[in-house]
Amino acid sequence: MLNLQGCPWRDTATIYFDNVKVPVENLLGEENQGFKVFLNNLNAERMSMIVAMEANSRVCLEEAVNWAQQRKTFGKRLADHQVIRHKIAEMKQRINACQAMIIHCTREVMEGTAKPADIGLLKVMASQTMEYCAREASQILGGDLGSRLVHPNDHVNMGQSSNDVIPTSIHLAALLSIKEDLIPSLEFLAYELNKKSDEFWPIVKTGRTHLQDATPVRLGQEFKGFAGQAEYSVQRLERAQGALAEVALGGTAVGTGVNTHEEFSSRTCKTVSDASGVLIKETGNHFQAQASLDGLVEASGELKTIAISLHKIANDIRFIASGPRAGLGEISLPEVQPGSSIMPGKINPVISESVIQVVAQVVGNDASVTLAGQGGYFELNTMMPVAAHNILQSISLLAASAHNFADQCVQGITATTQGPDMVEKGLMLGTALAPAIGYDAAASIAKEASAKGTTIREMAKEKTELSDAELDALLKPESMTEPGIGAGGPAGGG
Repeated sequence: MLNLQGCPWRDTATIYFDNVKVPVENLLGEENQGFKVFLNNLNAERMSMIVAMEANSRVCLEEAVNWAQQRKTFGKRLADHQVIRHKIAEMKQRINACQAMIIHCTREVMEGTAKPADIGLLKVMASQTMEYCAREASQILGGDLGSRLVHPNDHVNMGQSSNDVIPTSIHLAALLSIKEDLIPSLEFLAYELNKKSDEFWPIVKTGRTHLQDATPVRLGQEFKGFAGQAEYSVQRLERAQGALAEVALGGTAVGTGVNTHEEFSSRTCKTVSDASGVLIKETGNHFQAQASLDGLVEASGELKTIAISLHKIANDIRFIASGPRAGLGEISLPEVQPGSSIMPGKINPVISESVIQVVAQVVGNDASVTLAGQGGYFELNTMMPVAAHNILQSISLLAASAHNFADQCVQGITATTQGPDMVEKGLMLGTALAPAIGYDAAASIAKEASAKGTTIREMAKEKTELSDAELDALLKPESMTEPGIGAGGPAGGG
């Protein structure tokens, strides 16, 4: 349970987390005593970034403690000094409590239940973690406030630079959002679409190509196609995860790894992977990792492709449901809100339309990430903030949109009789006559039936010598929804 005494941007505050007392005296440096919290500047994307950066920070602190244990003080190794070892353990306990508090506050911010004090402390801890850890460790080791026995840069921040930590944190934040939000939403959407595919499988309707009538198709087959797009979207995210898993950590300033241990990145990546549940690994080429945003650009491209898939699904569903009298009207969408303030009884496909608007935003975000990828000048890309904002927003929007689409729209779709009723009137049933009478004769029958307003069956009985039994076998719509030459005729496009 979290309990805050005092405000974190003042001189003193005390945190109790799971009964562990964590003093935060003089948490901020003198230059930051006037810190103020602006809630409007906080959002879920920044919170994801903070959690990712704190994961890195905690690992670096532990590395600093390990380093301190190996230093000789007063002629003895710290690791052999029982009092110091106890103090180091106490420091770790307090840092664990701070880390838990950060995660707790982050979740509250994302859920919209955070108090101003919580948010302020989270913001402070994000920007002053290194300073705080150094001050706390120095006092535990017996030093006065400001003594810097443990230095924020030399020790706590040892082996890292913002030039490699920030891009690593962006990748980690994106990976966490993809795993925890977007993949579950797309899997949920695929599941609901597959359920509708099974439900609608017996229903045969007229297919359409170029917005014109085509050979029959099962309504369940259309929904199977939609489900496939959602399933392939998850596979595309696996490729995006592969691009994001390779991180810049360890390159320090310009990719050379100066002032860091050669195993720092690999060890830290393993620790962060174990703690976060997502795989990250040291890049095989630090120079490209810090000079470019190629991994983010690639991942954003996959997100754009997923957005286009969702557009196809949402757009087709709203057109199939158009009407109900003067449109296609082959399915009915659930009523989620009144459709018009002036036309009583009107129901609009608002959920599909919300998906389409999300797609527009994601496509725009991808354009921004693409331009940000061009901001790599020599050894560093300077457009990481806008790339991070846009890719994290795209993930968040797609996740929320896909889940809402499945929950508020797809689940409630029902089929009407309009599709099956129109199949017998469809002119493309003439395709099934081609194996029996030839393409030219079948085309002639289709054109004449269209001109006279009759059906293919009626015109075939008049123009051919095919019996009723033969026509029944040839013009059976269900057989035209399966592979084969018998009823479907020769293969062709259009």
